[in-house]
Amino acid sequence: MPSRSNQLSRRTLLKIGALIGGGSLLGGCEHVISETTQRLGLTIPEKVVVPNSKDIDPIFHLLSRAGYGPWPGDLERVRKQGAKAWIAEQLQPETIDDGLCELRSRRFETINMRPGDCYEFKNEVLRDDITRHTLLKAIYSKRQLFETMVEFWTDHLNINLEKGDCIYLKASDDKEVVRAHALGNFKAMIKASCLSPAMLVYLDGKENKRAQKNDVPNENYARELLELHTLGVSGGYTQKDVFEAARCLTGWRLKEKGEFNKGSAYFDAALHDDGKKVVLGQVITAGGGEKDVDRLIDIVTKHPSTAKFVCTKLVRHFVSDEPQPELVDKAAKIFAAENGEIKPVVKAILTSQEFQQSRGTKFKRPFRYIVTSLRGLGADTHAKAGLTEYLTRMGHGPFQYPTPDGYTEEMLPWLGTLLWRWNFALVLACNELPSVTVSIDGLASAITSEREPKANADLLVRHFVGRKATIDELNILDSFHDTKNKENNFAELLGLVISSPAFQRF
Repeated sequence: MPSRSNQLSRRTLLKIGALIGGGSLLGGCEHVISETTQRLGLTIPEKVVVPNSKDIDPIFHLLSRAGYGPWPGDLERVRKQGAKAWIAEQLQPETIDDGLCELRSRRFETINMRPGDCYEFKNEVLRDDITRHTLLKAIYSKRQLFETMVEFWTDHLNINLEKGDCIYLKASDDKEVVRAHALGNFKAMIKASCLSPAMLVYLDGKENKRAQKNDVPNENYARELLELHTLGVSGGYTQKDVFEAARCLTGWRLKEKGEFNKGSAYFDAALHDDGKKVVLGQVITAGGGEKDVDRLIDIVTKHPSTAKFVCTKLVRHFVSDEPQPELVDKAAKIFAAENGEIKPVVKAILTSQEFQQSRGTKFKRPFRYIVTSLRGLGADTHAKAGLTEYLTRMGHGPFQYPTPDGYTEEMLPWLGTLLWRWNFALVLACNELPSVTVSIDGLASAITSEREPKANADLLVRHFVGRKATIDELNILDSFHDTKNKENNFAELLGLVISSPAFQRF
């Protein structure tokens, strides 16, 4: 029987077919896709309710942290739905109809190909496809919590496109490892990552072999498995544990050029160290063969340090750059009790008092900054070079961080991107950003009301920041924009709000 999500998607596709007759859809015309998705609701509503409190609205905060900020109209919809109901819905992403997002994002043919087939494409095509696909998912998906978890685990299990053959293999890793397990089970995700062709290349797992009795195992992946993926650098492992873990992982190889299923992983027993190992005090008996990896993953994912390390990172991601020990401990207990199931941990964090009290305290990384800007504007884009180049300029191109620790969550390294953010905001607000169209007049009309019939600085701050503007903010905004030039007045104000310190935080 088809799943509910498939039924919903078919319903959406029937609507699309009725609007465009099918032929244009198959042609993939971007203007047709834009027009179709807008007519089906992916646009700015006629009226948008904005927050009316001096403090950041709790629902606005939820949508900003558990997703990439509200799309125009989301605030009122989720307020009626209720925060708990929205979280419950988001924790079951497969039940959410995401057909309109799929219409924009699934057109990149290399995204769903087998690794071997990707070798037929040029590097720039592969890089462009996965970057645009990732950006469009974040902007348009209704599965917002899922997409922010995809970003989290992408950093946690970082793979740089530019090393070796990773660029041919990363799309498969994104689909089969990160997206398959983003709200699933941690142990299953680590096992999938361990044997992912892209990871076998990135951290040299495919070079880890024992062909001769005196061969020394390659420890690159084993070290990062313990230091970055599971226990953490202070998790209590030793160099001996790294060595023994590396022995467990010997023998995993990749099909080479000319072989069937090129780029796929396989186990070569002749290159495996099949002797007894001891990892973190636990014995892995000799003769285990390829099952040694299962025993290893079981040991490291169930270690108490892993629960604390992973939950510390999750609290940092959702709540604070300085994770509160009490919340970390609470999340870690749930992580251990639920055998690494991710959903209960995320739910506990999002419904915690610490989460509620952390409004407006985190600094947006460039990817989030760009996506929240576009979502807040209800923008129309297909994420071409004019947009994606800004991510590169700000040092946050997806899948392009060189070292295994992934892009940092901390604010300080990103402060150097402010000049590019200001440039982006003003170009975007003036509708001069290539491949992006924003309805300035539509937004201005939508956020007004009978009480406030004219769009102004305070309404813009309320829409983009989630609270009323302060006196100081209004004074600064009024002093910087040209009140005499009425034609550019609103666009200029819009650019200033999007580039303001308050919008840099979430």
